[in-house]
This record gives sequence, structure tokens and C-alpha cells, in this order.
Amino acid sequence: MIACGVSSRMKPNQRQWARSRDYLAGAVASLGFPEELADLLARQLGSPKAIDRMTSYLEKARPGSLEMIIDEMLAICAEIEAWREKKESREAQEGYNRWLNSSVRRQNENRQE
Repeated sequence: MIACGVSSRMKPNQRQWARSRDYLAGAVASLGFPEELADLLARQLGSPKAIDRMTSYLEKARPGSLEMIIDEMLAICAEIEAWREKKESREAQEGYNRWLNSSVRRQNENRQE
């Protein structure tokens, strides 16, 4: 948990991280696992949204083994990475399309002909 007085000095993003991590720690502890596992999961997941997603899984599925928890964490991480790759690809394609449709490119082609 957050120490008294520390919360007021935290930035909103830090409070969100701490809140998500604390909820995850509670969910992990309610399953009988040490709260330190929540720290490891949170670091690996890398964002409050991913941590909240993991917490939701733990509360709804109530997995009985560490392996099931780790499998879900890896699945969440894989989905996030796939989304990032798709976003990067889409941005690269948009840049390429802008270049294809640019007047500078067409002027260069006309000069070469």
C-alpha cells in the first residue's frame, strides 16, 4: 500500500500505477500467493491497463496454480506486443501512402520521364 503522505506527492500516472498494483496484490493474495508475485507481474505487464486486465482475470477465473497465472500474463503480454506491431505497421503504411500520393514524388517522376 501507499504510505501516508506519499500519495499527495505522486503524479496522477504514478497514483494509477500504484492503485493498479495494489489491486493486483490484493487479488494475488486472495488466491493464496505471496504479494511479491504482484510486483513481478506488474513489472512484466508494463502498464496499468495490462495490470488491471490481469487483476480482472485473477478475480474472475480464480486460477489455482502459478502456471495458470503466468500463462495468462504471457498471453496478455503477447497480445499487447501484437497490437504494438500492428500499430507500427499501420503507421508505416500510412507514411508510405502519403509519400505515394505526394506532389513531390509525382514531380520527380515527371522529371525522370
